Amino acid sequence: MGYYMLLFCGQDHSTVDSNCRLKFSPGVMRDFFSLCSGEVVLHCLPEGAMAVYPEAVYKKMRQSESDIERRAGESLVFRRSLRRFGALTSSEKITRQGRITIPLGFRDFTALNPGDNIVVVGVEIGVEVWNAERWHLELEKINKHLTEKGEFEMAADLNVGITEVENV
Repeated sequence: MGYYMLLFCGQDHSTVDSNCRLKFSPGVMRDFFSLCSGEVVLHCLPEGAMAVYPEAVYKKMRQSESDIERRAGESLVFRRSLRRFGALTSSEKITRQGRITIPLGFRDFTALNPGDNIVVVGVEIGVEVWNAERWHLELEKINKHLTEKGEFEMAADLNVGITEVENV
């Protein structure tokens, strides 16, 4: 196949057009068309973004659920999860121009409305489409979490070292 590039990596900035469509960059279009001929699944994430996955990736994610029928019959929490997935998921075909329309029911949930600035973020299995302001807040949370986690890990390493020296 020639030189292999990483799929679904990086960030692109754009706007939602007046018809509530977004246009993917050539690289994102290439990734989707090479994997799924542009057949994608849109899914609203609890964080307030819209995920766009190749259909096969989404199906594999959902197939990890086991014994769905029994669990749906027994669990209110599981039925609510199924409702959320059903209501906030939609099939879409990326046009040859690289556009998809954001479904009406997704717009308020994701804050992706005509004229809004958006960020398309690669997540290796697809992309997430974020309202630009929400993305900046999410990125701050990610960076804060990673910094705090790193400091905790370093402190734990130091404590282990001190404990080992004290026990000698």
